[in-house]
Amino acid sequence: MTLRVRAAAVLAAALVLTGCSDVGGTEGVEYVAGDGQVIEVAADDRAEPVEVSGTTVQDEPLDLADLRGQVVVVNVWWSGCGPCRTEMPMLVEAEAELAEDHPDQTAFVGINIRDLAPETAAAFERDRGVDYPSLYDPGSKTLLGFGKYAPYAPPATLILDTEGRVAALINGPVPSKSTLLTLVEDLLPAEGAA
Repeated sequence: MTLRVRAAAVLAAALVLTGCSDVGGTEGVEYVAGDGQVIEVAADDRAEPVEVSGTTVQDEPLDLADLRGQVVVVNVWWSGCGPCRTEMPMLVEAEAELAEDHPDQTAFVGINIRDLAPETAAAFERDRGVDYPSLYDPGSKTLLGFGKYAPYAPPATLILDTEGRVAALINGPVPSKSTLLTLVEDLLPAEGAA
């Protein structure tokens, strides 16, 4: 009888442990890394502008609708995600380059979906020199605003055109800074255009 009780306890513990992967909004799904494939959406095929808003890591309101008229890079991240930590310096560099080369035409926004405290996310940003805002959404509810382009795991990067529509999606780490810069610059109005 003792052996059966012990076996049942081990089985119950195993079931509990396998169900503990719902950290901050993954709804019981284990982490699945994206492959970094770039999906571009042709202008005629883009859906309505996204409706995404919330509170930042610094407890400030942020609405992506306020950034319309700019090409917006939205990076979904978590401080405990290895690929997120690896790509963050590249994102910071790309943001600085685009701000210098195309003033007031581009914006970067993060969405932190798994850190259990905003202070953890804020420390991560400070340590890596991130000066653009990040929405704090450990329940991942803001991702629903991206419709069929909602990313399924961090890191993921969406690029919104000047109308606020998803124009590109990278599920997984951004392949390179030049890839990101090209995707953004291709969405900017031509020089001299109204």
